[in-house]
Amino acid sequence: MWLNNSVTEFILLGLTQDPFRKKILFVVFLLFYTGTLLGNLLIITTIKASQTLGSPMYFFLFYLSLSDTCFSTTISPRTIVDSLLKEATISFSECIIQVFTFHFFGCLEIFILILMAVDRYVAICKPLHYMTIMNRRVCGILVAIAWVGSCVHSLVQIFLALSLPFCGPNEIDHYFCDLQPLLNLACSDTYMINLLLVSNSGAICTVSFLMLMVSYIIILHSLRNHSAEGRRKALSTCISHITVVILFFGPCIFIYTRPATTFPMDKMITVFYSIGTPLLNPLIYTLRNAEMKNAMKKLWQKKLVSDDRK
Repeated sequence: MWLNNSVTEFILLGLTQDPFRKKILFVVFLLFYTGTLLGNLLIITTIKASQTLGSPMYFFLFYLSLSDTCFSTTISPRTIVDSLLKEATISFSECIIQVFTFHFFGCLEIFILILMAVDRYVAICKPLHYMTIMNRRVCGILVAIAWVGSCVHSLVQIFLALSLPFCGPNEIDHYFCDLQPLLNLACSDTYMINLLLVSNSGAICTVSFLMLMVSYIIILHSLRNHSAEGRRKALSTCISHITVVILFFGPCIFIYTRPATTFPMDKMITVFYSIGTPLLNPLIYTLRNAEMKNAMKKLWQKKLVSDDRK
């Protein structure tokens, strides 16, 4: 369908056209992306190497860090390179691929956050049956369902993008390809497509956020029956999860649950959840998690001992 379009590439206007500011963005984005890779890869390596982090919570955290890494990689490398160019262009095919991967890993992160909430609910509200309910096989099936669900969501986004006719303007007022800015370039009425976009991405964000908030309210309410030490540990874990949920879903709901209107702040809000959140997640989950910090220390000590023997 898209082969009939006269537009073969798009010009990405980015966050700014000022050369000096683009250099500042290059440094900032490079630092953020490097921090995201180091933080999330450290979590992935620690969970894989540590025998003490074998619980379902860390199984899901492994996939959250993996999705964070991939989610950031769909945007950051190209944005970093584009900030050095006078004019950044992206082919139609690359644009469609970026829409797919961005929504795939973003949706995967949403589903993983839901699975982490389910895990905490079972661990706190059904402690005696925790390992029976959340066994390795069940966790693997849940993650597989999350991957399939993310793929279905992304294919819907691609279908919507390919149904848009582009026959004139090709300047995307954004720093990457997404359906919202593409709608502004389509040379046809986009009311129905925008409605489908809100019912797809917007509904996933809003419903998932409400489900997560309700689940954590139930979890926090059930902590009354636990010991002081149990409450402290569970509360610390839940606060970390709730912080991540609010930081990720707040901007997503703002962007994807409203009509196709653009605001000056849209791009900066998108920067926050597409580049900022993947960097903050490792910090939130490690700084408030004693088990993770101890496992990282042991891994580092093991590496030092290994280096000394050489």
